[in-house]
Amino acid sequence: MADSEASTAFVTCISKDCKQQIHIPAQLKQIISALLAILFSSLLQRIASRSATSSITKHNITTTAMSSTASTSALSPLYPNVKLVPRPNTERGGADHGWLKTFHTFSFASYWDPRYMSFGNLRVINEDRVEPSEGFGTHGHREMEIFSYVVSGELEHKDSMGNLEILKRGDVQLTSAGTGIRHSEYNRNNKSIVHFLQIWAEPHTRNLRPKYFTRHFTDEEKTDKLVTIVAPIGSEGVKEEREGSGPAPVQSNVTLKSTILTPGKRVEHVFPTPASSEAQRKAYVHVIQTSGYNTNAAKGNRIRVNGGLELSEGDGSFAWGAAGEQLQIENIGTTPAEVLVFDIE
Repeated sequence: MADSEASTAFVTCISKDCKQQIHIPAQLKQIISALLAILFSSLLQRIASRSATSSITKHNITTTAMSSTASTSALSPLYPNVKLVPRPNTERGGADHGWLKTFHTFSFASYWDPRYMSFGNLRVINEDRVEPSEGFGTHGHREMEIFSYVVSGELEHKDSMGNLEILKRGDVQLTSAGTGIRHSEYNRNNKSIVHFLQIWAEPHTRNLRPKYFTRHFTDEEKTDKLVTIVAPIGSEGVKEEREGSGPAPVQSNVTLKSTILTPGKRVEHVFPTPASSEAQRKAYVHVIQTSGYNTNAAKGNRIRVNGGLELSEGDGSFAWGAAGEQLQIENIGTTPAEVLVFDIE
């Protein structure tokens, strides 16, 4: 996904004070949007790369303060030493641009909240729905690990490394932007919306050669199991192959797991040993909005975390835990829930 959503408001009316819309040809509109997307993307990534450390520290202080206002034992009775801070669907950023409906867990494009800049190396979780025959024009990225998780529909990915691929449900595509790439993402299907999550993580090593990876995980593989689909290079089972089995390799201290939980079933995530400078490991839980676009209070599939905190579609939660502590995720609804769990060093 590009940052072009921030610029779409300028396409039909250059000045917010104008009284009559300016009608711009579709081809010129795409060119303007693409140019604005490139400029905004470059600016955003420069800010992110220069202030990553201060942003992460600021966010951790904020969320730690937030966690102290709620009873830990009430939110996490099974593991009272695990801190949980909910991120409700209604509090996510986002916008409806007509061709694009999007939610932002962290500050992105026109959504800005200094409390939610990043979480460890996790910088972006955007849940996007792109209308048929629409998409993000060619734009650039550098020094960012970018992966797409396709929920439904078809997403065409094309980049400056010569890759051209149609991604479908179960596909995970990862671009290690390194020193710089340009790509586009389009819904070439003229009938169905594509629903996917775009995730950015800040790399632990800079000035790397750009690389492209794809992986596929079936619903059966993920049903009632917590499957690792993205993991740091060097982790068990990770292969630096363009296509293959096992998790997609990422140049960041972020691991992504996925599950499709059926009613009454549960899975556990065990907190690994934190970095030597940290007392606790971080995690983030996100319930994918599979039953339809909804900007109101979360509904649909429902899970319970650690016997206390209940989350529905679009909801999420920050979590902190010492080595060996757990996140127990249980489906307390009546339909399967698709859930992502991020482990963050």
